[in-house]
Amino acid sequence: MDFRSMLQSIAPLDQAFMQTVQQHIDELTMPRGSLGRLLEVGKQYAAITRQTKPRILKKRIVTFAADHGVVAEGVSAFPKDVTAQMVFNFIRGGAGINVLARHIGAEVNIVDIGVDYEFPPLEGLIIKKVARGTRNMTCEPAMTYDQAIQAIEIGAELGCKAAREGVDIIGTGDMGIGNTTASSAIIAALSGFPVEEVTSRGTGINDAMLKLKVAAITKALTVHKPNPKDPLDVLSKVGGFEIAGIAGLIIGSAYNKIPVVIDGFISTAGALIAYELQPVIKQYLVASHLSVEKGHKVMLEHIGLNQLLNLDLRLGEGTGSALGIFLVEAGVKILTEMHTFAQAGVADQT
Repeated sequence: MDFRSMLQSIAPLDQAFMQTVQQHIDELTMPRGSLGRLLEVGKQYAAITRQTKPRILKKRIVTFAADHGVVAEGVSAFPKDVTAQMVFNFIRGGAGINVLARHIGAEVNIVDIGVDYEFPPLEGLIIKKVARGTRNMTCEPAMTYDQAIQAIEIGAELGCKAAREGVDIIGTGDMGIGNTTASSAIIAALSGFPVEEVTSRGTGINDAMLKLKVAAITKALTVHKPNPKDPLDVLSKVGGFEIAGIAGLIIGSAYNKIPVVIDGFISTAGALIAYELQPVIKQYLVASHLSVEKGHKVMLEHIGLNQLLNLDLRLGEGTGSALGIFLVEAGVKILTEMHTFAQAGVADQT
């Protein structure tokens, strides 16, 4: 099934079912609402999966890697070679995402969807390369419309594959030097916010490089005039292959009723594309954290999501997703393992 058909099949969460879950929550041995957002995400997980007694056994974080032609404009503190080097680090288990995934008991899938490097077959690496990086968005569209669709389809199929393999929860991740530039361009195009208000320092660039970054995004938006009412047009003109892959993963997961925990700025750019294509999709999403990238807050508000954490994170890779999955699982366990007042023999509140 293509991703457009999936989008049409994604239904809003059943409010009657959510009310049933809420009635159970109200009977748990605590003052009502006293565990706040943990209860919310537990109820959301139950509603997405349509289980009154859900369990999270198989957790997966999918990290998409791709390069960006706009790096030629001096927008990053790191050369684009770092993208491929970090993919090798992921495969060897030495990156931040590997550490946090091990901590929560999640597997990590690394997807080469557009790295400017030809990897040999490697255990743990899924090679689905659309192209060896996007083109320089200041000169020409980052990708063709067909490439954008191809990248989304790759992500959507990975969501379907996760369902076939019994994955209970998905986390999104990214790797790609230059991808905060693409993400800032996407939110500027879709929201109408000035580029300066949604663009930050990414890898830690200095003031001069930040000016170059803002100028590159402004030029790309001026030259290509992406249509804010057509998210695929925006994605193709100023986006990235990993962002498209994340959008597709979210679509495929939501279609299969797998809850998705999104990471930071780049992952939320992918979520934003998916949301613009089908607004109901936000009901299947959990925002793990608020990035220090100032455009991230604009993205979350645009979608209507409220993050779980604010830890000044800005690494990406799926690290925030790992922490978010940990909290979702905690919420689910509260829902399923805490005794009710009747079970515990404790007097209910009046």
